[in-house]
Amino acid sequence: MTGDIEVQKLSLYDHILFILITFIYWFSLYIYVPVFVSYLDYLGGTYTFVGFIVGSYGIMQILLRLPVGVVSDRLQIRKPFVIAGLVTGVISCLGFALTESIEFALVSRFISGITASMWVAFTVLYASYFKQEDTTRAMGNVQFITVASQLISMGLSGYLVTQWGWKSPFWIGGFVGILGILLALRIKESKKKTETKKIKMSVLNEVLREPTVLKAAILSALAHAVLFITMFGFTPDYALKIGASKESLIYLVFSFMIPHAIAPIIAGRYLAGNFQKWKILVVGFFGTFVFSVIIPFINNLEVLYLTQAFNGFAQGMTIPLLMGMAIQTIPNRKRATAMGLFQAVYAIGIFLGPFISGLFSGEGTFLPVFLTAGAAGLIGMFLSLKWGYHHLPLSKKKIESM
Repeated sequence: MTGDIEVQKLSLYDHILFILITFIYWFSLYIYVPVFVSYLDYLGGTYTFVGFIVGSYGIMQILLRLPVGVVSDRLQIRKPFVIAGLVTGVISCLGFALTESIEFALVSRFISGITASMWVAFTVLYASYFKQEDTTRAMGNVQFITVASQLISMGLSGYLVTQWGWKSPFWIGGFVGILGILLALRIKESKKKTETKKIKMSVLNEVLREPTVLKAAILSALAHAVLFITMFGFTPDYALKIGASKESLIYLVFSFMIPHAIAPIIAGRYLAGNFQKWKILVVGFFGTFVFSVIIPFINNLEVLYLTQAFNGFAQGMTIPLLMGMAIQTIPNRKRATAMGLFQAVYAIGIFLGPFISGLFSGEGTFLPVFLTAGAAGLIGMFLSLKWGYHHLPLSKKKIESM
């Protein structure tokens, strides 16, 4: 039997449990993000080294995400990888909390990259809770939970540092992560009838050569490069430079993350059903380009908040859409491999985005940082235009060429 047939009914409890664990997973990873660049600056790091540390989160993902996907597919299990992600998340947070040197910060950031590598298993496990044709909606849902968790955790970050010092976000992230480990022991895997044969290398090669997966991965690398240069990188530090306090960073976080959380629902449930997905990507990348490039020219916090609300929405349109495109046509038994490839490629953007922008920034100059982000968005827009045109039916191509 080559299809994937549901043989187990999953309860509402199973869905809620998975959502809660996903929330905790991202909470422990992102509770310190808005103050992270400032914390590394406090430890004495140069902007070049700071950019490397921020981006090093992506190095382990580049190395591990595809192997995690392959192993998960060969064994046809996801739950142990979910638990491993939560365990390494706790280790990373406690590593930050118990040490105070730039070198140990790099080590802990590398470990957080191992945590993020396990997201392959999270996404494939959650997708298995839905019918194959509902994959885009499932990815929109999981992206909403991801962003909601990031919103709440990042919103707390500046307040925690102001009240209890630099270490408080790391301690809280670690303790919340321990709760997640305990809950993850109760996760139920969706059992589906699939082919019982082990995945052969020829099948893996088919996934590696799948053009839609590779195109979605390349575009996602560009999208994540922008995200980790801007909101998950240097935008909070820029806000501090133009007058924000650590406590008031919550306004920047909310202005970006609330539209970022809403966008996947709108794109996945409404726009994707009425517009070609490539056209949605063009609009999303164009917004990403515009609202990233203008950041270093803004000297008013209220204007920064407004523009980053648009930036958050634009970036939120692209990421879950690309995630759904990467695995929508892939059979369940090969999905972790496809998602591993997809996430390993976009992790290159997570690393190179902050690292290259940090190199260009010199001694704290923000203009090259955000121009780099804008360039990535612009490239994403042109690639979406090009690849979207190739996916048009022949009749539409003739009309558009007239």
